[in-house]
Amino acid sequence: MIAIHYRTFQEKFMFSKLTSAGNNPFEAQIASFNALASKMVESSEKAIALNIAAAKSYAEETNASAKDMLAAKDPQAFFALAAKQAQSAADNASANARHLAEIAAGLKADFETTAEAQIADSKSKLAALIDEAIKNAPAGSEQAVAILKSAIGNADAGYEQLTKAVKQAAETVEAQVAKASEQLTQAVKTASK
Repeated sequence: MIAIHYRTFQEKFMFSKLTSAGNNPFEAQIASFNALASKMVESSEKAIALNIAAAKSYAEETNASAKDMLAAKDPQAFFALAAKQAQSAADNASANARHLAEIAAGLKADFETTAEAQIADSKSKLAALIDEAIKNAPAGSEQAVAILKSAIGNADAGYEQLTKAVKQAAETVEAQVAKASEQLTQAVKTASK
């Protein structure tokens, strides 16, 4: 009778460990998601503020430049002012693109850091849980344990592939933003000449 109660206690103990271990990663994922969402909103606010400031600056510079061009004494002075305004616009667009790239790079770094920490934490907790389950596994369950270990190994490989794919995608976007910024700068410089 005591052996039955001990076995029931042991099964309930393991079930409670599995249940709490299942909830903790879920709660950690929610916390990570909230942190990332907060960083995304913060980065969006920075980008919006940057664009508003750039638009105000452009409007002020264009207004001042238009007044100067209207006051030009001859066509050469007019075209010199127009070229100066175009160069200033190119410089401002280039600086704006660099700032946006910095914001995107910061967000990317935050995503990578959070994702890597989350994956490492989940792996660690899962490994501890599996070790505990293996210690308490009844005799004859070796095949089930092997299947469980294999499934976990496959999940780890999948996480690693997903992490690599996300990093590659982020690097591609970052490179494209940098290339577009450079092309914009070159196009404006060419047009101003």
